[in-house]
Amino acid sequence: MKRSQLLRGIAALSATAALSLGLATPAAAQADFPNRTIELLVPYQPGGGTDGLARAFAEASRKHISQSIVIVNRPGAGGAIGWTEVINAKPDGYKLAVLTVELLTLPHLGLAKFNYDDFQPIAQLNADPAAITVKADAPWNTIEEFLAAAKKSPESVRVGNSGNGSIWHLAAAALEDKTGTKFGHIPFQGAAPAVLALLGGHIEAVAVSPAEVTTHVQGGKLKVLMVMADKRVKGFEKVPTAKERGIDLSIGTWRGLGAPKNTPPEVMAKLREITAKTAAEPLMHEVMDKQNLGYVYTDGAVFKETLAKDNVYFKQLITKLNIKP
Repeated sequence: MKRSQLLRGIAALSATAALSLGLATPAAAQADFPNRTIELLVPYQPGGGTDGLARAFAEASRKHISQSIVIVNRPGAGGAIGWTEVINAKPDGYKLAVLTVELLTLPHLGLAKFNYDDFQPIAQLNADPAAITVKADAPWNTIEEFLAAAKKSPESVRVGNSGNGSIWHLAAAALEDKTGTKFGHIPFQGAAPAVLALLGGHIEAVAVSPAEVTTHVQGGKLKVLMVMADKRVKGFEKVPTAKERGIDLSIGTWRGLGAPKNTPPEVMAKLREITAKTAAEPLMHEVMDKQNLGYVYTDGAVFKETLAKDNVYFKQLITKLNIKP
């Protein structure tokens, strides 16, 4: 036998032995993806809109994936703690993140060293506007009355948000800029704790999305005065938009899924396939409708374009409003 033939034979035997011992090659492991549980990190406390979206996705995905998707809440630093963990994770598709617009705002505020290019976008699943919500027994029944109180005593009207540099912080700051008011901005580790503080009477308002106050509005504990959107929001049809009240402001968040930037193409393709099928599930739509989460699906390529465009917008907005952490 020639030496070259002998070497090829040894190589073939070695490969067979490796496979028999379960030592699959990286390519084989990628082809077998997923073969264990996937973690989906939510960078905020349980109970908010981002957490609700993640849990709806995990539940609806069961028909389209052989393994479970488990939700892990990793709140702190306006989302930076959770995102940093995923960015630094092994890029194998088993640790993903729910991305929100704060991924773009935190770096421009000097609160994070990462940027959106540290993730590969899988898909966008949602978009929601900011809204001004107060307690049901608050003395203001219109946004004009609310703003008049804020103007009368600057910073005395405390508005909760989901953290310094969060989209809800920016939304309240943008409203100040458009109306000549000055709020007392109170940061929390997510929208849910901010809403709880409002319910407890510790603050006067929140600037979170309608989705994050739906339950309490339906229960008669809170009321929404205005949404910062181009058109009225489903489920809140009686609530006027900012533009209807003469305030030229439309601002809100989006939510989607992302993986670490060096995740292999084969794994990304599988994740995008699973996500597309899950996003079309009636269960996903039912849960999102129940929570008044705005359904918007775009694939990874379009979501990437959204990230790039919004990155420019929020950089300009933060500079214009001179927002400091």
